[in-house]
Amino acid sequence: MVSASAPLVHLNNAGSALPSAQTLRVQIEHLQAEATIGGYEAHAAQADAIGGVSASVAQLLNTTPEQVALVESATVGWDRALQAVFYSDPPAAHQRILVASTEYASNVLPLMQVANRTGASVEFIPDGPDGSTSLEALKDMLDENVWLVSITHAPSHNGVVNDVVGVGDALRFSGSSAWYLVDACQSVGQLPVDFARIGADAVSATGRKFLRGPRGTGFVAVSHRLLHDVEPFPLDLHAATWTGRDTYEIQPTARRFESWETSYAAVLGLGAAVDQALDLGIDVIAASISALAEQLRVGLAIIPGITVQDRGTHQSGIVTITVPDPGAAAMVVALREHGINTSLSTADYAPIDFSARSITEQVRLSPHTYLDAADIDRTLAVIAELVGSRSKS
Repeated sequence: MVSASAPLVHLNNAGSALPSAQTLRVQIEHLQAEATIGGYEAHAAQADAIGGVSASVAQLLNTTPEQVALVESATVGWDRALQAVFYSDPPAAHQRILVASTEYASNVLPLMQVANRTGASVEFIPDGPDGSTSLEALKDMLDENVWLVSITHAPSHNGVVNDVVGVGDALRFSGSSAWYLVDACQSVGQLPVDFARIGADAVSATGRKFLRGPRGTGFVAVSHRLLHDVEPFPLDLHAATWTGRDTYEIQPTARRFESWETSYAAVLGLGAAVDQALDLGIDVIAASISALAEQLRVGLAIIPGITVQDRGTHQSGIVTITVPDPGAAAMVVALREHGINTSLSTADYAPIDFSARSITEQVRLSPHTYLDAADIDRTLAVIAELVGSRSKS
């Protein structure tokens, strides 16, 4: 019998990772300052540190601080980029929106809204033989009518890492004027993400996942094209200045995508988390997570009744499995009772991909650097025991 009283094994880092003591301390100290001297006053006292968070994120993504906006989540960052493009350069009825078949629902839904409002069409890019977005299929689909291409770098539900650099190259080499949005919510913090090399108009990410930052934080890096050719909508007094009776001036940097009100304790926590990732090194983090994920995949594949659902030549630290009855939801609950956190991945996350594989739900396991091989061994033993006890009942 595997002990249920062993220390926590947190394998839900693709949902929300455990923050470090330093990240937690920075937030608590700022909240205490707000309670002691006032929120605006605490903000002013930490103005330099708050301003430095954009610089840290820029270093992480290989871009400039002027191209980084700090927002509340990856979805907010992605949405604000789309809002700006739609407000300034809406698609015509004959234009097309190309989306990865593994795209996250929160990205596809607003694109469907755009299509419904304008008459444009949403089309899904087929997968290649390895299960990642097919660059050849994309190249065949590109023409002068493509308005926007949206790709999730590391989908949350199948282990794939899509070639977002290759997509950017395909767009440039074809001469396409299509806007290019990348959701890097699951890759930033566990994989190198080079904004300059990707060549996207926007790359969005969150703080709470593999970066180990606070919930309620995120950021988006935007291209010079997005800064110069479109106007965010709606603006507030942080993003623009009301200069006259009927005139306004938009902030020249990515600050135009930010909002006045935010949690500065969370922003400082995000900065601490990003700085720690930079200090440790993304390559070191990537190697550690990859090794633990591979240990999971190898061990899970030999447990009777378990099917590892991950695809892709290049895989992330997200490991997904289907399990015998009573199913994935029950397995997530049972694992939690044994001190192992995982998460449930359901078809509403990415209906096109789940339907193509005839899957309705999966268990998602996502390790991080604060775990080790012994934690993975314990997880594998618990899963094997749970599956075995079910098969006997």
